Amino acid sequence: MILAPYLGFRTIPTTCTTVKQQKDPSHQLNPVIPTKTKARCECFDLHKELIPYGKAWSWQKQIVKQKQALVQDHEDCPDSLIILQHNPVYTMGTGSSEKFLNFDMKKAPFDVYRTERGGEVTYHGPGQLVMYPIINLRNHKMDLHWYLRTLEEVVIRVLSSTFSIKSSRIEGLTGVWVGNQKLAAIGVRVSKWITYHGLALNVTTDLTPFSWIVPCGLQDRQVGSIKGLLQEFQSSTQCSEAVKPVSDDDELIDISYKSLIREFSEVFNLEIHQKAIDFGEDH
Repeated sequence: MILAPYLGFRTIPTTCTTVKQQKDPSHQLNPVIPTKTKARCECFDLHKELIPYGKAWSWQKQIVKQKQALVQDHEDCPDSLIILQHNPVYTMGTGSSEKFLNFDMKKAPFDVYRTERGGEVTYHGPGQLVMYPIINLRNHKMDLHWYLRTLEEVVIRVLSSTFSIKSSRIEGLTGVWVGNQKLAAIGVRVSKWITYHGLALNVTTDLTPFSWIVPCGLQDRQVGSIKGLLQEFQSSTQCSEAVKPVSDDDELIDISYKSLIREFSEVFNLEIHQKAIDFGEDH
């Protein structure tokens, strides 16, 4: 099924939307907030679990409303971060075209959600770490392009520092790339300067479901994963000594999760505090 879009919010450039890359070097790398003391960020850690997309989507919107109420009442509004994996699902933006679906909607292989984010169709599934930062940009920088570039910076640092993988941005596109392969998709929404949705990093993801769509409407681009790149590097004599073998998928997920948390904390200058999860009924 396709869920109707949630109305009343402003759409900004996302993973699947063309964004003009800034030429100013300050927008290219290292957009760390120059603040001495780190602010608090509550982290809901579900990185080992498969959470239905609809449940996580609803949870994000609840938290956004709570933060908006705090801002309206002139109260402290700390940042939050949700990190998880999803059951297999396709998501589409408000203006997505079904021409980028390589299947009949009546016979969709997985549930399809039309969300309030911008951009075209993408896939979420097991082995893909999804980070949903729900942050008050008033605490950082009220600049949407800066926010997108900063999310990219988190992933670029993870790939470099933890896996010795050199990744980059591509001018005019949003996301993180290794050559022609897209490893991280970024799609965000901002309501009254409170962010939600976020980034998805392919770690051990089965990439087959991406072949049933045109990811982000980009016909001439590929999708990759950390696991796939490490396997390629390990088979190369030149790179085999630079990359430490990973024993199994669970270990690779855990390593990637810890690196994402560390780099997110550093780039956004946030002190991460684990918080108990309350989904209400079982999820």
